[in-house]
Amino acid sequence: MEDLKTVAKFADPMLASISKGLLESNGIRAEVFGEVSPYPSISWEKIELKVNAEDYESALSILAASDKAE
Repeated sequence: MEDLKTVAKFADPMLASISKGLLESNGIRAEVFGEVSPYPSISWEKIELKVNAEDYESALSILAASDKAE
């Protein structure tokens, strides 16, 4: 992965992982950053889901469509 852009931020590592899986099942490589914290009970949306810059718009669309499905 080269030029990364943050496509979403999370407080819950499980939600970040689910979103990563959704993107990857649609052919977009994604990485989660900031999952490990010495204070897991304190959450300030420090977990970031990042994709390559060229996949950014597609990733946003996929995540938005997923939010509407819930």
